[in-house]
Amino acid sequence: MTVNEFIEKIEAEFEDLEPGKLKPASNFREVFEWNSINALILIALVKTEYDVVIKAEDIARSKTVNDLYTIIEQRVTS
Repeated sequence: MTVNEFIEKIEAEFEDLEPGKLKPASNFREVFEWNSINALILIALVKTEYDVVIKAEDIARSKTVNDLYTIIEQRVTS
Protein backbone atom coordinates (compact mmCIF):
# COMPACT_ATOMS: atom_id res chain seq x y z
CA MET A 1 0.00 0.00 0.00
CA THR A 2 1.22 3.47 -0.86
CA VAL A 3 -0.22 6.82 0.14
CA ASN A 4 -1.25 7.40 -3.48
CA GLU A 5 -3.16 4.10 -3.57
CA PHE A 6 -4.83 5.11 -0.31
CA ILE A 7 -5.83 8.44 -1.85
CA GLU A 8 -7.27 6.69 -4.92
CA LYS A 9 -9.46 4.53 -2.68
CA ILE A 10 -10.70 7.59 -0.79
CA GLU A 11 -11.46 9.43 -4.03
CA ALA A 12 -13.37 6.41 -5.34
CA GLU A 13 -15.42 6.16 -2.15
CA PHE A 14 -16.53 9.79 -1.96
CA GLU A 15 -18.53 10.89 -5.01
CA ASP A 16 -18.21 14.60 -4.33
CA LEU A 17 -14.41 14.39 -4.15
CA GLU A 18 -12.83 15.37 -7.45
CA PRO A 19 -10.14 12.84 -8.53
CA GLY A 20 -6.65 14.29 -8.27
CA LYS A 21 -7.63 16.98 -5.77
CA LEU A 22 -6.54 15.07 -2.68
CA LYS A 23 -2.79 15.03 -1.96
CA PRO A 24 -0.77 13.53 0.92
CA ALA A 25 -0.38 16.98 2.51
CA SER A 26 -4.08 17.86 2.05
CA ASN A 27 -6.15 18.57 5.13
CA PHE A 28 -8.92 16.13 4.23
CA ARG A 29 -11.49 18.03 6.31
CA GLU A 30 -11.00 21.08 4.09
CA VAL A 31 -11.01 19.32 0.71
CA PHE A 32 -14.65 18.25 0.89
CA GLU A 33 -17.56 18.58 3.26
CA TRP A 34 -16.51 16.71 6.37
CA ASN A 35 -19.10 15.31 8.77
CA SER A 36 -19.70 12.32 11.01
CA ILE A 37 -21.19 10.27 8.17
CA ASN A 38 -18.02 10.76 6.12
CA ALA A 39 -15.96 9.72 9.14
CA LEU A 40 -17.96 6.48 9.37
CA ILE A 41 -17.50 5.87 5.65
CA LEU A 42 -13.74 6.35 6.02
CA ILE A 43 -13.61 4.01 9.02
CA ALA A 44 -15.51 1.34 7.04
CA LEU A 45 -13.27 1.85 3.99
CA VAL A 46 -10.12 1.31 6.05
CA LYS A 47 -11.57 -1.80 7.73
CA THR A 48 -12.71 -3.29 4.41
CA GLU A 49 -9.64 -2.48 2.34
CA TYR A 50 -6.86 -2.91 4.89
CA ASP A 51 -8.43 -4.93 7.74
CA VAL A 52 -7.38 -2.16 10.12
CA VAL A 53 -9.57 -0.59 12.76
CA ILE A 54 -9.34 3.16 13.11
CA LYS A 55 -11.40 5.19 15.54
CA ALA A 56 -12.87 8.66 15.51
CA GLU A 57 -9.98 9.73 17.75
CA ASP A 58 -7.49 8.65 15.07
CA ILE A 59 -9.28 10.78 12.52
CA ALA A 60 -9.57 13.70 14.94
CA ARG A 61 -5.85 13.80 15.63
CA SER A 62 -4.96 13.47 11.94
CA LYS A 63 -4.68 16.73 10.06
CA THR A 64 -3.54 15.49 6.68
CA VAL A 65 -4.16 12.47 4.53
CA ASN A 66 -0.58 11.42 5.20
CA ASP A 67 -1.16 11.55 8.99
CA LEU A 68 -4.06 9.14 8.62
CA TYR A 69 -2.13 6.96 6.18
CA THR A 70 0.74 6.69 8.69
CA ILE A 71 -1.61 5.44 11.40
CA ILE A 72 -3.05 2.82 9.06
CA GLU A 73 0.37 1.77 7.78
CA GLN A 74 1.65 1.26 11.35
CA ARG A 75 -1.33 -0.93 12.19
CA VAL A 76 -1.02 -2.99 9.01
CA THR A 77 2.59 -3.83 9.81
CA SER A 78 2.10 -4.51 13.51
